[in-house]
Amino acid sequence: MADNNAIAGTEDELEDYPSVTFPLLQELEKKFFEIVADGNITEVRLFLNEHPDFNINVINFQGVSALNIAVNERNIPMVEYLLSLPEIDPGDAHLHAIRNNQIRVTMMILDKLNELTPGFEYAGITHSPDFPDDTTPLAVAAQYGHFEMIDMLRFRRHILYKPHPPSCNCEETCKYDDAHATNTKRILPKPEREKGDILTMEKMRLFMYRAVSNPAYICQTEEDPILKAFELSAELSREATFDKEFYPDYKALSKEVSQFATDLIGCARKVDEVECILKRNVGFGRASSFVYPRLLLALDYEQKTFVAHPNVQQLVESTWIGSWHEWKVRSMWLKCLSVIPQVGMLPFIAFVMMVAPNSKRAKFFEIPVNKFLSSVANYLIFLTFVFLQSHSDKTEQLRGPPNTGFEWILVIYVVSYIIALIRLCIVDGPARCFRTRRNWYELVMLLLFVLTFLFWIVAALDVKINGQRDLERKYWYKYDPTLIAEGIFCLATIMAFFKLLFICQLDYDLGPLQLSLFKMIRDVGHFLAIFGIIIAAYTIGLCKLYQYYDGMVQTDYETKMKIEQENSFVSFKSTLKTLFWAIFCMSPVESADVVIENLPGERETETIINHHSFTELIGYLAFAGFQFISVVVVLNMLIACMSNTFTRVTDNVNMEWIFGRTEAYVDFMLTTTLPPPFSIFSIFTGLKPVIEYIKVLLKPPPGKRARWDFINCCYIVSMPSFNEDLQEDKDEYFAEIMSQLVQRYFRQLEKKIEETDMQKLRKELMEFNNILKEALSPS
Repeated sequence: MADNNAIAGTEDELEDYPSVTFPLLQELEKKFFEIVADGNITEVRLFLNEHPDFNINVINFQGVSALNIAVNERNIPMVEYLLSLPEIDPGDAHLHAIRNNQIRVTMMILDKLNELTPGFEYAGITHSPDFPDDTTPLAVAAQYGHFEMIDMLRFRRHILYKPHPPSCNCEETCKYDDAHATNTKRILPKPEREKGDILTMEKMRLFMYRAVSNPAYICQTEEDPILKAFELSAELSREATFDKEFYPDYKALSKEVSQFATDLIGCARKVDEVECILKRNVGFGRASSFVYPRLLLALDYEQKTFVAHPNVQQLVESTWIGSWHEWKVRSMWLKCLSVIPQVGMLPFIAFVMMVAPNSKRAKFFEIPVNKFLSSVANYLIFLTFVFLQSHSDKTEQLRGPPNTGFEWILVIYVVSYIIALIRLCIVDGPARCFRTRRNWYELVMLLLFVLTFLFWIVAALDVKINGQRDLERKYWYKYDPTLIAEGIFCLATIMAFFKLLFICQLDYDLGPLQLSLFKMIRDVGHFLAIFGIIIAAYTIGLCKLYQYYDGMVQTDYETKMKIEQENSFVSFKSTLKTLFWAIFCMSPVESADVVIENLPGERETETIINHHSFTELIGYLAFAGFQFISVVVVLNMLIACMSNTFTRVTDNVNMEWIFGRTEAYVDFMLTTTLPPPFSIFSIFTGLKPVIEYIKVLLKPPPGKRARWDFINCCYIVSMPSFNEDLQEDKDEYFAEIMSQLVQRYFRQLEKKIEETDMQKLRKELMEFNNILKEALSPS
C-alpha cells in the first residue's frame, strides 16, 4: 500500500514538474499513425469508420501529420485516399512532396489546396517545422534543384521573386518615408523591415537567395545562365561584406554560383563553343574593341575559377601568342633574352607600321606577345634615361633645373605614357582601367614625374627672378624648388624601377611570389591602422613628460663624466621618432632616463645629484609596454597574417596566378602595337577608337549611339534594331550552344550523384557483410 502511494505521489510530481509544451499523441492517435505508416488503406478506412469523430489532422511532437507520413513514405494510394477526405488539411505536405521530388503527389496536393480555397496553392506556408514562414512551393523546388518540379510549377504559373539585398534601401520595399508618403498623398506598402523581426527577415532572404541561385532554377529562367551566375556571385560576395552576421553563408553561396558558371564552360567540347560564350557582349554594357567581352566581364566580377578554367585559358593563350607558335616552346631564359634584340627593332617596327600597316609583317607585330616584348624593351630604354638622370653628379650642380641633356627625353616619355594611359582609359573605360593595381601604380608614378617637371620649371623661374644660380648647395633654403624636385624624382625613380615587378607576374615561378607580395602589403595596411592607434596613445602620453629636463647635463663628482638628457620624450616630434625607431630596435635603452643637472651643495665645491625616480619609472614602464605591445605582440601578429596570406595564395597558386596573368594579358591586348613614344608613328591606329566615337557622336549611323558616363567615360552602344537578322542568328547559335552545355552539365551532375549513391550502397553492403561474418563465425 505504501509503495502504491509512493508511486502515485511520484506521478503527481511529474505532472506538476515544468517542461516544454508540445503536442503528445494519445494511444488511439498513435495507432492511427502506425496504420498509415504500414500503408494499408483498408485498415485506415476501417479505423476512420469505427471512429467517425477522429481528427485526421492531428500532429505529433515533431509537427508531422498522417499526410506527411504518407508523403514521406511515397505511398501514392494512401496520399490519394487521405486527400479524398473532406476534412483533411494538407498543411505543408506539398512542400515535403516537392522536397522529395514527387511530382504526381505534389500536383494532387496542389489541386486539393485549390479545391479548399481557389489560388491557395500559390500562398506561403506558416508555422511549418521544416520550412520558414511564407515559403512558397517554387522556392522549395528551386532550392533543392529539382529540374522537372520547377518546370511543372512554372507551368502552373508559380513565380519566384528575387529578394532585395541587405544593402538595398529602396523606397518601395525596404524603406518607408512618412514625409514622402504625405507629400505624394499616396499609401505606400508596409516595408519589409516593419513586417517582422529582423532575424526572420534575414533568414528568409538567405533562403530565397539559395533558391534563385540554384543552377536548375537559373537554367530555366535565364537565357544566359553564365551572365546570371556572374551577377549573382558578385552580388552575394558584395552582400557578404555588408551583412557580417551571415558572411560565411553568403560567401559559400557566392562560390557555389561561381562554380556553376565554371562547370558550364567546362562542358564545352569545341573551341567554337568557348568562343561563342566569350564573344557574348550582352551584360557588358558597352561596345568594346576587345574580341572577348565576356572575359572582360568575368575579370570585372572577379570570377577567378571561370577565368582560370583550361577551356578559357586555351583560348586566351592562343590569342596571346597568335601565329607565333615558336614562342610557347622557348625556354624562360630565351624568352627573357628576346627583349634585347627587340630594343633595336623598335625603329624598324615603327617604320613598318607607318609604311605598311596592313602587311603580313605588321600583323605579326600586332600579336599581343610582340606588343609585350616591344613594351618591355621600350620601358628598359626609359629606365636607362631615368638612371642616367638620377646618376648625374650633384657636387657641382647649380641652383635651378638640372642640365644633363636627358630632361627632354624624360618629358617626352612621360607625356607619351600619360597619353597612352588616357587612351586606355577611353578604350577600356575608367572603371575597368583603374580596377587593376598596375594602372593605379603607373598613374601615381607618372604624377610624381609630372611634379618633378613642374618643380624644375618653378626652380628655373626662381633662378630667373631671384638669381643666385651659383649659390653653393649648403646655403640653399630648406624648401628650395630644386631640392623638392630632387626628392620627388628620387621617389619616382624608385617606383619606376619597382614597376619591373609587374613583369614577373607573367612567370609561373615568380608570379605567385609577386602576387603574395601585393597581398601582404594589404596586411601591412591593416597592421598600420592598429599600430597607428598604439603609437598615437603612447606618443600623446609621453610627449611632454620629460620636457623640463631638455638640455640638462649632469656631471659625476668623482669621474667628471658628463651625462646629457636624451631628447627622446621632450616633445611630440621626438617622442614619435623614438617610438617609431624602437620597433626596429634602433632607439637607445637610455631614452627613458631622467637626467637632472647638478644642484648646489652646502659648500661651493660640493654638488648634489637629485633623482626623479618615479618619473623615470613611469617612462621606463611606458617605453617597455610600447616595446612589448608593438614588437612582441603586433609585429608577430603581422608576421602570422603575412604567412597566412602566403599560404592562402600558394594553396590556390594556379587559380590566383592565372587570373592575375590574364589581367595583364588583356591590358597588353588593348594597347597599341607600338609603345609610347613610338606610337606617334601609328597615331591614327591608336586614336581610332576616339575618332570613331567622335564620328558616331556628330553623325550617329543606324544602330549605333555615342554615350558617356562617369564609370565608362566615352563609349559606343549598339542599338537592338541594328542588324536584327545577324543578331538573331547569333542569339540562336548561342541559345543552341547554351542548351547543349546545360544538358551536359545536368548529365554530369546526375552521374556524380549516381556514383555517390553507388559508393554509399557499396559501403553499406560491406558493413552488412562484416556484420554477417561476425554473427556466423563460431565463438
